[in-house]
Amino acid sequence: MTITNTLGTPTTLKDRLQSPNIVLAPGVYDALSASLAEQAGFDTVYLSGASLAYTKLGRPDIGLMSLTEVNDTLAHIRERSDISIVVDCDTGFGNALNVIRSVRLLERSGANAIQLEDQTYPKRCGHLRGKTLVSAGEMVGKIKAALDARLSDQTLIIGRTDAIASEGIDKALERAEAYYEAGADMIFVEGIRSSEQIDQVMGRFKGRVPVMANMVEGGDTPLQDAPTLQSMGFSLVIFPGALVRAFTYMATEFFSTLKQDGTTDNFRDRMLDFKQLNDYLGTQRMLELGQQYEDRSH
Repeated sequence: MTITNTLGTPTTLKDRLQSPNIVLAPGVYDALSASLAEQAGFDTVYLSGASLAYTKLGRPDIGLMSLTEVNDTLAHIRERSDISIVVDCDTGFGNALNVIRSVRLLERSGANAIQLEDQTYPKRCGHLRGKTLVSAGEMVGKIKAALDARLSDQTLIIGRTDAIASEGIDKALERAEAYYEAGADMIFVEGIRSSEQIDQVMGRFKGRVPVMANMVEGGDTPLQDAPTLQSMGFSLVIFPGALVRAFTYMATEFFSTLKQDGTTDNFRDRMLDFKQLNDYLGTQRMLELGQQYEDRSH
């Protein structure tokens, strides 16, 4: 998508990632959550594979989602919103041939950036233990396949390495370097564990290629705010599962209240009523639009 800034100059996600200002992308998992983020003023969202697993399957992020499920969700979001979408494509759902198909489908459904990681398939959440990796050479091949498959260089390919957990920071940096050399538009070193490791990552890549940060509440990486990460040199920060954690906390309280009281009345100050939700969804506008096409000949 293209956003117009205050000077009237079109600014793509690719352009914004080259600016000094960090791009802050909340995690979303459906069209409603993406539209809420857009309404709140975000210009970019992150379609999180973990959040999809949590909400669609009620399961953990351990590689259970399929490409079709991710692509269908992306298509629903794109039909509802013009916001820029960074899509978590896991491992590409297989080998380089699977990556080619994944990139083609996701790009056509509206992805602005596609993230690929170097775990074996099925993968698991970057902040869970027990991850295993494909060879660096295989991952380089996947990145090259993704670059060849995309139709536009405005569709960004993000190279992610999960090597810190199993091979250490030095190997992670070597892998990230290889993915950058292969042509990745952005580098993502997952599971950074300390400020010293942040310094190593930024010392290697700052100024050469945009670098992505992942903030997971209770995860391996120390939680930082966007301005702090910007000062460190990061170009993009995602909060992939935060909305689901907030929703789950709220929903637990909601169900507890309903079970105890037998009514939603005591929760009314923490929820929209019927009219408020329909006002947000634009129900009346859609009905009026439909009336323009009604057959009035009878």
